Amino acid sequence: MKTTISVIKADVGSIPGHVKVPDELLEIAKKSMQEAKEKGTIKSYHVTNCGDDLELIMSHDKGEDSPAIHGLAWETFKKVAALAKKRKYYGAGQDLLVEAFSGNVRGMGPGVAEFEIEERPSEPIIVFMCDKTSPSAFNLPFYKIFADPFNTAGLVIDSKIHDGFRFEVHDVKEGERIFLNCPEELYDLLSLIGLSSRYVIKRVFRRDGAVAAVASTERLSLIAGKYVGKDDPVAIARAQSGFPAVGEILEAFSFPQLVPGWMRGSHRGPLMPVSHEVARPTRFDGPPRVMALGFQVCEGELLGPVDLFGDLSFDLARKRAIEVSEYMRRHGPFEPHLLSPEELEYTTLPDVIKKLKNRFEPIKK
Repeated sequence: MKTTISVIKADVGSIPGHVKVPDELLEIAKKSMQEAKEKGTIKSYHVTNCGDDLELIMSHDKGEDSPAIHGLAWETFKKVAALAKKRKYYGAGQDLLVEAFSGNVRGMGPGVAEFEIEERPSEPIIVFMCDKTSPSAFNLPFYKIFADPFNTAGLVIDSKIHDGFRFEVHDVKEGERIFLNCPEELYDLLSLIGLSSRYVIKRVFRRDGAVAAVASTERLSLIAGKYVGKDDPVAIARAQSGFPAVGEILEAFSFPQLVPGWMRGSHRGPLMPVSHEVARPTRFDGPPRVMALGFQVCEGELLGPVDLFGDLSFDLARKRAIEVSEYMRRHGPFEPHLLSPEELEYTTLPDVIKKLKNRFEPIKK
């Protein structure tokens, strides 16, 4: 049977500052989801948060970009934002950039990762949620999961995935995409996704066309034309039986890579794998972090979740992330902790530098 998994997120209000979605806002979202389930709009759901982002995880049979599902998410976010504004929670309705709903939430502020799948006899999936970073945070992990045999042993020893995977890469500045097959176009893939401020992995497919993973690639600054908060992406990956194993997928996050975001969306910091319990970024509004929830999909129902980064074996990754955070913070307002001018284009820094423009004078030769 075909099932669609939709993960739609938005920053609609938090306490204090950018730390955590208040419990009463989560309850409004849960009530909205439960009503939708009783009406038959969705089959199952899980409501959660990663830091100040509210995530709606839904299963249904309506396919991708469904107006019913996206409309449900939009109305849910609006209900939550209404209370957030009344309570004066920080960033109330921050990601709701457009007033009128136009069929789906793409280009309206919320982030979306969803895929329609034909359920296997056993269908494990992992939902990833990030805070204080951008969609490019998934570039390196997705490469490791689906193209690096030093991370994913199955690429070498499992005949079901030995042929490799196909990557859909988006140029977020030009609004274009390209498909690259790995391992044969591995170097071409790396030539793009290493330039993470512009090229982002959107989807990964098995060579027979079956979808393996998808990430949200919405860039808030490109939608709004100014800095309105970090994109805080979400992603979904299928595991086992023709796809990388759960452990291979999680292994890619054991290295706390440097990602853009952190304080005011203007700094680089390590992506720290955390459990939901500690997904509350506070040090310099960070460091950036990622949650992973594991589900089994059964006849359209989501069973779970399991908080996968709650495992103590990720303690070393967290320790390294904390050490890297300390090192990067010592740079203060200097690169490479501070982002490059190109990446700061849509932040608040250009307004500061603009005030100095008329004070510059030619250098006499």
